[in-house]
Amino acid sequence: MSEARIDKWMWAARIFKTRSIAAEACKKGRISINGAQAKAARTVKSGDIIQVRKPPITYSFKVLQPIEKRVGAKLLPEVMENVTTPDQYELLEISRVTGFINRAKGTGRPTKKDRRELDEFTTPEYWDFDFDMEDDDEE
Repeated sequence: MSEARIDKWMWAARIFKTRSIAAEACKKGRISINGAQAKAARTVKSGDIIQVRKPPITYSFKVLQPIEKRVGAKLLPEVMENVTTPDQYELLEISRVTGFINRAKGTGRPTKKDRRELDEFTTPEYWDFDFDMEDDDEE
C-alpha cells in the first residue's frame, strides 16, 4: 500500500488512541501535512511531514510507511520518524514546571493548592475591613 488516510495512519501509528479522535483533530485544524491543513480523508505517502498540534506543543512526524492497520509499539520506528524540534520539548517541560498557574477558566476542578488559596482568601480574618451585622443594627 503506497497511500493511507491521515486519520487511519495517525491511529495506526499510535499518535491518537482512537481513529475518531484523530478525525476530530483533523476537523479542528490541528493536523497539517507538509504545512497545509489536512482533512481526515486526505492521503499520506512516504516522505510526508505531519504536524500534530497538541497544546502546548506541535509534534512533527515523518511518514516512512503509510499503513492503515495498527501496529505494535516496537514496530513504530519502521512506520514513522519523530522529527519534533527540541525547542518544542522545552515548551512542554516549561508547561510541566509551571503546572496549572495559567489554567484556562472552566478546565476542570481546582487543584488542592487552588482550593486552599481560595479558602484563605475568603476567610473573613484576612479581610482588611470589619463588618459586623449586629453593630449595624444598634446604630
